[in-house]
Amino acid sequence: MSDWCNTDTGEAVYRSLDAVKNLQIKVHLERVTTTAALSLRLQQEVLTQQDGGAIELKPLTSQAQTGDNEEEIVVGWQEKLFSQYEMELFQNEAACQTPLDRQYHKEVTALNRAKGRQNNRIFTYTDYDRYTNCHQLQQQSTTDLLTTTKSRPTFLAERMASMRHRRQDRRTILGQKENECLLFTVKTDGTGTIVVKPDFNKGKEPYRVVTEGTNKEVWRLTVENVSATMKSEDKEREKHLFKDLLVKHKDFSNSLVGQDFEMPPAGILRYLMNGEIVSAKGFEYDNIYVHYIMELPNNWSSLPMQPHSGVTHTSRTKTSGKDNVAYFCYPFTFEAFYMSEKESGESLPHWPLLYFKVLSLDAWQRCRTEGYGYLLFPDTPGRHTLTCHTWRPLQTGTVSAMRRFFIGGSPELEDPSYVRMPGHFKGERLSRFGFCTESSGSVTFNLHCIQQSKAFVDSSTLRRRKHYVADHTHGFSHHDTLMSTMEAFQRARRKMQDVRESLPRDFIASASQLQI
Repeated sequence: MSDWCNTDTGEAVYRSLDAVKNLQIKVHLERVTTTAALSLRLQQEVLTQQDGGAIELKPLTSQAQTGDNEEEIVVGWQEKLFSQYEMELFQNEAACQTPLDRQYHKEVTALNRAKGRQNNRIFTYTDYDRYTNCHQLQQQSTTDLLTTTKSRPTFLAERMASMRHRRQDRRTILGQKENECLLFTVKTDGTGTIVVKPDFNKGKEPYRVVTEGTNKEVWRLTVENVSATMKSEDKEREKHLFKDLLVKHKDFSNSLVGQDFEMPPAGILRYLMNGEIVSAKGFEYDNIYVHYIMELPNNWSSLPMQPHSGVTHTSRTKTSGKDNVAYFCYPFTFEAFYMSEKESGESLPHWPLLYFKVLSLDAWQRCRTEGYGYLLFPDTPGRHTLTCHTWRPLQTGTVSAMRRFFIGGSPELEDPSYVRMPGHFKGERLSRFGFCTESSGSVTFNLHCIQQSKAFVDSSTLRRRKHYVADHTHGFSHHDTLMSTMEAFQRARRKMQDVRESLPRDFIASASQLQI
């Protein structure tokens, strides 16, 4: 049986820029087994044995009509083809309860007045049918041709599904699973992605379809894409249309942004940092959050609405290897400006700082200090991943440890800048002798820094100009060196000729005889 059938019934994903309403699919269905094959075989036996008596074949011949064993139809996107059950259901106007039912009643009435429906066995369900909507809820717990993933519905989804079914108990819901067999599904997300299951045959063997019920039948299914192809002239026209559309969209975007690039004034450095507090690990207790504050040194400033501090959400730790890690993924943005007092190209004296404090919450929402740390803003632009280690003040003795465990009290710093160098300190050396601390965990930051200054543009232009002059100078110097060498050679040759002519002839003759 596998020699004539295609067993690959998985999904296929297509991408199209055309409207999905232009999709046309040809479905060919042919019966393989049951009375058609039996009647054909009996007829062949009768023809070979004409003297064996008469055999009545009328019942079998009536079931083996060509239209009953084979059907081919072309279906468009969201095209409704009624089944025999729907034809009988929507004939009665009293059974129609919704506007869609009444519309189907008009269409069925028009079909009955005409030649009837063109399809025999093949029919469709569109996105507006209640069968489709209900079947999407059922596919979460069962594996059918509409899905390939096995997922268990949540408690809320089950309750919503049962409520929806109770509300539709008094309404007519299409679909009789015992009398129907799903052949082909088409789904789209409205962005040009089309998912079909099974895939188009494309010259391959037909698919094998087995119906359910007592009379199991085997059918051949062939699905082909018969959508009208575009002509070469239409493709070129569409290509130029998309190109013009992209150009107009680009011009519109440029009109919104403007042609002038925003630059800070001369002598000012603009520093922009998009940061992220990624995670914290190695701390003693759970339910951790981070409180941070920015400090700007001298000659630095920020916008009035720029926040200088922030607090992350509380995160529970998760075991990762040997450490308990609390993930935050907390983003923050900071923008500052530096104004140089001197116009020299010296390096910046001080960079902004970020002081942070790690705290934890107990079951009674009481805070415990887990660690202090600081972060120096990177002096180079680009992406930086930094891990900052922390420490916390420590009081010796058992009473302090019990107080920290039971009531959440712990020593704290009055000035967060004491982690590095206090801002009010004016001396040369800072002594922390006698101050007890304990090492705690670490905090990881992701920083994306941008530096912008008009001096960068001027310096790059100057470097390019110097490079251009150097290239030309190098070319000219090479040419000058060659010319000077030739001139020196000519001068040396003339000197040799002058010396030769100034020598006496007897000396030249004797020198020539010695050479012989």
